[in-house]
Amino acid sequence: MTTSSTPAPFPDYGFQQVLSQRAARDRAGSVEQISRDPDTRRLSLLSAAGWQLDASRHLLQPDSLQSLLEFAHASGVLDEREALFDGSTLNTTEDRPVLHTLLRSNNSHKAVASEFAAVQSTLARMDTWVTGIHSGDHPGYSGQRITDIVNIGIGGSDLGPRMVVEALKPYHRAECRVHFCANVDPDDLHSLLPGLSPETTLFIICSKTLRTEETLYNARRARQWLLDAGVPQSALYKHFLAVSTNLQAAAEFGIPADNILPMWDWVGGRYSLWSAIGWSIAFAIGMDGFRELLAGAREMDAHFRDAPAEQNMPLRLSLLEIWYVNFLHAQVHAVIPYYQHLTRLPAFLQQLSMESNGKRVNHLGESVSYATAPVLWGDVGTNGQHSFHQLLHQGTLLCPVDFIFVTDTGSSVDPEGKRRLLANGLSQARALMVGRNEADSRASLVARGIAADKAAALAPHLVIPGNRPCSTLSTPVLSPAALGALLALYEHKTFFSGRFWQINSFDQWGVELGKAMGAEIYAALNGQIASFDPSTDALIESGDA
Repeated sequence: MTTSSTPAPFPDYGFQQVLSQRAARDRAGSVEQISRDPDTRRLSLLSAAGWQLDASRHLLQPDSLQSLLEFAHASGVLDEREALFDGSTLNTTEDRPVLHTLLRSNNSHKAVASEFAAVQSTLARMDTWVTGIHSGDHPGYSGQRITDIVNIGIGGSDLGPRMVVEALKPYHRAECRVHFCANVDPDDLHSLLPGLSPETTLFIICSKTLRTEETLYNARRARQWLLDAGVPQSALYKHFLAVSTNLQAAAEFGIPADNILPMWDWVGGRYSLWSAIGWSIAFAIGMDGFRELLAGAREMDAHFRDAPAEQNMPLRLSLLEIWYVNFLHAQVHAVIPYYQHLTRLPAFLQQLSMESNGKRVNHLGESVSYATAPVLWGDVGTNGQHSFHQLLHQGTLLCPVDFIFVTDTGSSVDPEGKRRLLANGLSQARALMVGRNEADSRASLVARGIAADKAAALAPHLVIPGNRPCSTLSTPVLSPAALGALLALYEHKTFFSGRFWQINSFDQWGVELGKAMGAEIYAALNGQIASFDPSTDALIESGDA
């Protein structure tokens, strides 16, 4: 195939011209007609690790999909999957391997045998602590059993564990409650502490270096809360665990080595919930539940690694992302779970997608001339129906949507309510596709008793153009295994997209500058003379005590 002389919208491997032409054709097509095509149905229904993907409601005709699959083969990204398992240095800017898949593996490649042994040892230590807390064998300083666990961390040390603990609420153990504190805003911890007892509360400090500003600040405040309540300095260790590599800083804080589990530089924060960072998850659902979560992710890992391109679910989601971002020029993507306990999933996926692939240079450090990660957003259904769904149905943005459904309504304590929830979600997906034309809008107004002339004037405001794309992901029950598989699915989708864009999905240098500036501005807020820019200086002056 010949390549157009115009700048490539992404590294196209010779497919730019045909994909651009088909994108223009498909953009003008009908999602509903495409979805009814037998070839579309055959090619667009995929299954993996207990999840079903229906990718038929898209502006993507079967021949366009076939070209995308050919592009995937030509790009070589399928051959790069093994690098996530064998210890290859995928994170080139930090000279690190990327091995979050090893955290849920049940066997090791010989190249990473020592790392696998460290993971298994850490899981065993996690198990000992979880069992000890649940049984009361690890009480607080006064001899009372621990009833509340507070995870103090931020970013990947908070978003993943917090999301999973919320998502698996039906599987929580009765032995203890799990809470989270991340924000440096004092109100975050202040609002949490009044409901806790110092005698029965255990804090987990999650920070690789124990120097993360927000985490360290909150940890110090938690320690002072314990001291103020009469906990002896010598007994603080009974109320603190840590996940860190900085044993010296932990010891200075009062946390002994036996209370610390490791973090490894081959696991990025947004991929770390499977590690000891998931300690809070294990306390919430038990170690058996945590291992089930790992097993679900492991099953998706196997699918990602072995499934052919045509049936590979992470690849399909990635190819859809490439299609919309680089050929149909969509800049946003919505994820809408119709399951209340997944309320924090969009926030988790925001970090996974935008911190991984929100990059402007390729792996060689060269500026890219094409779009990379879209803005990812969303909320739990049906809440979004009464806020941002207006934009989805009648706005001017092209915004592909992932709807996530838990379909076994009969297993709920309120089957009627779950059927209503599912009906709402399915109706939103259908409404995005079919819309409502002006004639039907006018007829609906007349049926309400509105005069014909007024109905004609109002009808354009009721028109919903439809023809808006979406995928549906569904599973019968959101078990720990099903959740693990879902999260691994999006991890692998993110990997594929990053490789297509030829960027490093595993660093996050963009968050560093604000941290450095924050230290300088904090000093200025405390009286140190400094000048920045007129707006910042004015706000600093207005904040003077």
